[in-house]
Amino acid sequence: MTILGGIGFTTPWILTALLALPILWLLLRAVPPAPIRRRFPGVALLLGLKDAETVSDRTPWWLLLLRMLAVAAIILGLAGPVLNPEEDQAAGTGPLLIVLDGSWAGAARWQQQSQAIEAQLVRAGRAERTVGILTLTRPDQPAFQSADVWRNRLAGFTPAAWQPAPIALNKTRAIIAELPAFDTIWFSDALDYPGRAALLSDLQTKGTVEVFQTAANVLAIAPATYQDSVVKLNVQRALAGPARSVILQAEGRDPAGNARILATAEATFENGAALAEAELSLPAELRARITGFAIAGQRSAGAITLVDDALRRREVALIGGRNDQEGLQLLSPLHYIEQALQPTADLIDGSLTDVLPANPDVIVLADIATVSDAETQPLLDWIDKGGMLVRFAGPRIAASDISRIDEDPLMPVRLRAGGRSVGGAMSWGEPKALAAFRETSPFFGLRVPDDVVVTAQVVAQPDPTLANRVIAALSDGTPLVTRKTVGQGQIVLFHVTATAEWSTLPLSGLFVEMMERLAVSSASAAPKAKDLAGTTWTPLRVMDGYGALFDAGNLPGVDGADLVAAPAGPAMRPGIYGNGDSRLARNVFTQDSDLTPASWPVGVPVRGLAVAPEQPIAGLLLSLSILLLLADVVATLSLSGRLLRRNAPALALAVLLPALGWTTPAEAQDNADDFALAATVDVSLAHVITGDRQLDDIAFAGLQGLSDILFFRTSVEPAPPTSVDLEVDELAFFPILYWPITPDQPRPSSEAYGKLNAYLRSGGLILFDTRDADISRYGAASPHGRKLRELAAPLDIPPLEPLPVDHVLTRTFYLLQDFPGRHSSRDLWVEAAPPDAERIEGMPFRNLNDGVTPVVIGGNDWAAAWAVRGDGAPLLPVGRGYAGERQRELANRFGVNLVMHVLTGNYKSDQVHVPALLDRLGQ
Repeated sequence: MTILGGIGFTTPWILTALLALPILWLLLRAVPPAPIRRRFPGVALLLGLKDAETVSDRTPWWLLLLRMLAVAAIILGLAGPVLNPEEDQAAGTGPLLIVLDGSWAGAARWQQQSQAIEAQLVRAGRAERTVGILTLTRPDQPAFQSADVWRNRLAGFTPAAWQPAPIALNKTRAIIAELPAFDTIWFSDALDYPGRAALLSDLQTKGTVEVFQTAANVLAIAPATYQDSVVKLNVQRALAGPARSVILQAEGRDPAGNARILATAEATFENGAALAEAELSLPAELRARITGFAIAGQRSAGAITLVDDALRRREVALIGGRNDQEGLQLLSPLHYIEQALQPTADLIDGSLTDVLPANPDVIVLADIATVSDAETQPLLDWIDKGGMLVRFAGPRIAASDISRIDEDPLMPVRLRAGGRSVGGAMSWGEPKALAAFRETSPFFGLRVPDDVVVTAQVVAQPDPTLANRVIAALSDGTPLVTRKTVGQGQIVLFHVTATAEWSTLPLSGLFVEMMERLAVSSASAAPKAKDLAGTTWTPLRVMDGYGALFDAGNLPGVDGADLVAAPAGPAMRPGIYGNGDSRLARNVFTQDSDLTPASWPVGVPVRGLAVAPEQPIAGLLLSLSILLLLADVVATLSLSGRLLRRNAPALALAVLLPALGWTTPAEAQDNADDFALAATVDVSLAHVITGDRQLDDIAFAGLQGLSDILFFRTSVEPAPPTSVDLEVDELAFFPILYWPITPDQPRPSSEAYGKLNAYLRSGGLILFDTRDADISRYGAASPHGRKLRELAAPLDIPPLEPLPVDHVLTRTFYLLQDFPGRHSSRDLWVEAAPPDAERIEGMPFRNLNDGVTPVVIGGNDWAAAWAVRGDGAPLLPVGRGYAGERQRELANRFGVNLVMHVLTGNYKSDQVHVPALLDRLGQ
């Protein structure tokens, strides 16, 4: 290659053609342009006249210049011009070996390194040198081939997720010893490692060595540790320098399963320090979703640390039936479980659909009888993958039909109806004590206190599998705790409540020990090599040099001791390994690792990677010449008058997009936000859309009338009512949901039932109105009643009873004994009171403290009685004359009481209201 003016030419002899350009100029200058023939009538007057001398016209100078430039561009392009040419005088001769560290430390600058390698291959190809490439992380016998062959294969080289190991370097040195003389270009990743100096010495005996290495600092993050309720992270850098900060990102998945950055923290290197620390305080449900931590802006395996079971304590999700009783913590079904687990586990609150994406270790269901179809299958999938479901019995399960005839998939055994009561005033026998735990029980070895007794329980149906599923029993042999295995997980049922209502077990230390035995205590520390000796761990997902995880495929398992202690390499890849339901992360950078910058002896030239590659520009010049020739054609036609000056060819400049009527995801999100904002600014009553337009209009008008009554008579100022689509809308914004029943009403989907169950468990109230009290009493005698049973079957509804005369609903705002709507039947069903609720002497009602009933069922068509027109007048007639207006007034009062009951709960059951109520009652 010949370099002229900083530009190299591969075939410089073609440039001699530039000397012919002056001759071409003269030839073109001497030839006149083609004449233009125009017809003009006045020319006839000039016939016969002759000019004394003739002057020939010449081609314009600018057109000649245009043609000269086109020819010059062709000559320069054919000469093979190259920008940033390399000096071939120092290129050398003979074989060339390119050595790559090929580790994760160079992954962040791999593209830059690849460009530098390609530049060296171009240089070697021009010098006609054979080239071999040797990667130290995966050494193999190098094949010395043409540089063009290696250029085509260069894209296949990727960094490994480990550094060159001593075994690999010994293999490399054996390969080099067998090769003839060659020169070496070493692309270093800027880190030192054992055996590098010896390898350099061997290469120098074969020929010259030149090193290419970046000046950028290498960063790595050590595995996270969990101490004192915070996650601690350490970051190292190879070169200590000025103070700087890096951002650490906690990566994981959101409830929808999408990869997200869940939290960030800042780690600061002090001036001259090589270590920086950071801490993250995260809630348990967020920490349970974390899959790893990464240094922001660093794309390498060393800048990522994976998370396994050693980081976190056990996560336990607690879900209770009705736990919204304000100030009554001791009566909450989850109180004793929380007290038992809080010191040793992280507790997660929320519905099943919220906690399942967090993949907790244990899910506890306290007296929840019915689980919707939308929740059942994801819960079974979670159990099959190793989760443990712990269920506690209670009044709801005892009163339900769950697992009676056929074994429910979420129950370990079949159950008898009603349960069993012992030791009470109306029962037989004495309270039963616990029997000693058998050797096959996970509770074996625990001491049973004498004061732990059981007074009530749900009883398991005898069958051939029952004996193998009992892990705790009473002294008479009745099962107390049963368990079955589902896939890799388990389902456990305590046949008593999680409160002290049925037994004293939750009050004892045995309860805490039993829960710990069920694997809900904190996870152990990171295992040592000796602890894992003899175990086999299967790679599940392995990491590449860039830090990306991918499926391990058919990679063989590794010994547990090697997984902890052996250096990383092709046979021990960083990633996630599994053994049963246990997970262990093998990270690139460990707590014992250290970053040491690479140093090179004097006499070894070290260059940076920022070398501008050679850039051929022949194609650019030839394209320019074509454009110049086209411009010459246009100019020639214009001068000769053959180029039409008035032509208007039609050109298509735009294409219309069919976007009419299309709602973008952003617009859909805005609509959801508007709905949430409108429902939460003020209290808003809501009704379920049934699909019957007339009925839905009456329901809306009824809730509007009830909202007006509340506005004028109480301190509640409701917003306009809302029509709710169970399949689309969120229900948590509404304190009460009015649901009119029609015989042909479509059944909601399983997803909608999941939302309805979550709504009921979180304190919502549903008023079911069959609207058939004029033809049938409450029950299944009418089509409306049969439809109600069908719609309510998947709902988690507690035992019901007719509304007692001393229920809180009779006095939340007005004192009522009748609850008419458009019809006047008194049948009204609410959640049943506890069986031990008794009237207190001197009080006109029982001190129930029953909270808010989740459902109210009747058939008086209340919305029709509440409904008003736009001017505030009643929409539909109720009765006749004064009696009808009195009935409408009582319907309005019932509506006020219902809303106040939802908003205040057991407020009017407190004894502080007794004097005022007695005075109102005239007692």
